[in-house]
Order: sequence, then C-alpha cells, then structure tokens
Amino acid sequence: MYKNTLIKKVVAFTSSLTLAFGFSLISANVAYAAALTALSDTMSSVKIATASNHDIRYTAGTTLTFGQTVVITFPGTFAIAGGLSFTDVDLLVNGSQQTLAASASASTWGVARTSGTVLTLTAPSSGTALPSAGQTMQIKIGTNTTNQSTGVNQITNDGTTGTKVITIASGPSDSGSISVQLITDDTVAVSATVQQAISFSISTSTIYFGTLGSGAAKYASSTNTSGDSAENIAHTLAVSTNAPSGYTITVQGQTLTSQQNSLNTIDFIGASPAASAAGTEQFGIRATKAGGSNGTIATPYVNASNYGYNATATSSATFASGSSSTNTETYSLRYLANIAGTTEAGTYSASLNYVATANF
Repeated sequence: MYKNTLIKKVVAFTSSLTLAFGFSLISANVAYAAALTALSDTMSSVKIATASNHDIRYTAGTTLTFGQTVVITFPGTFAIAGGLSFTDVDLLVNGSQQTLAASASASTWGVARTSGTVLTLTAPSSGTALPSAGQTMQIKIGTNTTNQSTGVNQITNDGTTGTKVITIASGPSDSGSISVQLITDDTVAVSATVQQAISFSISTSTIYFGTLGSGAAKYASSTNTSGDSAENIAHTLAVSTNAPSGYTITVQGQTLTSQQNSLNTIDFIGASPAASAAGTEQFGIRATKAGGSNGTIATPYVNASNYGYNATATSSATFASGSSSTNTETYSLRYLANIAGTTEAGTYSASLNYVATANF
C-alpha cells in the first residue's frame, strides 16, 4: 500500500520523473559485501620495524571463483621484502596445500608482491577446488613456509607502536580486517642460575690386608682385619655432579711402606695391568663402575682381572673420569697385595688420597 501511494504522487508531478523513478525501482541490483570471519594473523614478532612472519587465517564468506584475487594490504610503513615471491608463501584452502607460482594458471595459484604493502593471490584459471562459503583460508608468509620451499623473505613491521589494521579483499565482495598491536620490544630477557654441584663420598676410610705371605695373594677387606684370600670389594667411591664437562677422580699415595724403615716397600705394579703372581712383590687396584651417565675407569685400573697402580706419594694418577653432568656413578675397588720370600719384615701401610674434581 505504501509503495503504490508513493508512485501515484510522483506521477502527479511529471511523467519524465515517473519513468526515471520507475527504472530505479525495477532494475536496481545491489551487490551486498560478505564479511570474512574468524580472522587472525599470528606474527613471529610484533616489535616495531622488525622483520616478521605472518600466519593469516579466515573463513570465506562467499565462494571464490576462478581467476579472482585475494588482496592483502598492510598499513602504514609495513614493508614487504622486495624479493618476496611465491616461494615465501604457503596457501592452504580448507586445510589442503595449494600449488603456487609467480602467476596463476590451471590448478596453480599466482602470488605477486604488487607493492611494498600489498600481496595479491590470484586463483587458478581452472582445475582446482576454490574456497567456498564457510571454508578456511590459511596464508603463511615468510620463513615459516615449507610446502614448495623454505621461505627466506619476510615483512618488516610498521615503525610506530599501536594498533595496525591489515585488510583482506577476497573476490569482488568479501572483505575483512585484522588488527595487530605493535610494541617497542617484544622480547623478554629471562635469566636464571643453576648452582654448581658435586657430590663425592668414600664408603670407608680403613681397609685391611692382614698378614701377607709369599705363598698366596691377599685382598684388602673393610670388614675383616685379617684380609681375604679371595678377591672382594674393599670399598666404593660415589660421585655425581652437574658440571657440563663432567669430573675427574685422581689417586695419590705411596705403595705399601714399612713403618720401621721407609726404604722398604712392596713394589707397585705400575701403569701396565698385571695378573696376580704369588711370590712376587705386587701392590695394585682394579675397579668396576655402576650407574650414572658416562664415567670411565682409567688404565691400569679398568682391567677385568688384572691390577695396576701408577701413583706415588708426590704424583697423582687419574683413576676415573666423566665427560658430562651425571647422576651418581659408583666405583667398586679391589686391592691386591703379593710379597716375595725376601720382602723385608715389618708393619706396612699406605695412605691413598682420592680426590674428585668437577670440570665446570
């Protein structure tokens, strides 16, 4: 009723006006723009004047057709690198990777830096699925691209802080915008200190050989003051550290020496491991290791059945070492003593110093 009344009033004024007005009512065909939705841009940096990657995502409002474009416009002093090309872009349509090139063709999207602030993607001329209404688009730009090649060119951020609006035009009607916030510095310097740590222990500080004889070997014991006739573990060393370069354990001390005459000693085996030989003067150690990361026993102490000793009262020898930080590593030590029939009588003793050094 309202429309008819209005037309009648127009006719009353002039017939020429009636024709013009009637044309506008009958022929008007307004194209309504569709809004892109779920828009986002994840950047690798939001620091001003800094090169950044972009991961732009949105949901299409209407279907894009062959040959149409998606135009991404960056505001202000954003600067798309002059060398940026399709090799610096990945495009996924509804999760599916697309083939890109410098210009569009059948089944291939074209990618072009059309200005210092505008990147244009042109849909293929035929032969591939295009985003329809409700489907997602993902456009990765920069060194985060890996589909056809790894990207090398990025987009430099605007030189001022604040909210910046990136606009997207998809086809003739779809549009949307993404706000990003640029700040002076997006890097937070975080510092912490891990205190240096080393733990070292010796299970017992006294071990016994008892009475030695030239007819058979004796082995030191921490529980039997008479020593043992069979090999056993006399004591253990335990070490742990957070030192990046690990640790070193050294041993230093004179071999078994007479307390009545310091010139009388039981010969130590030396740097070359040797088997037990009754009737021959020998003082030596061998060891095994359990636990930890990578500790190793040094020669001559590492042999599976032979013994050695290469330290003196004035010089130390490396007993074991580790090359990195480690949880507890436990070394089990066996001590051997043999004498000859001519070994001088007396009370013999030795004081061995084990030192663990962390290599920070």
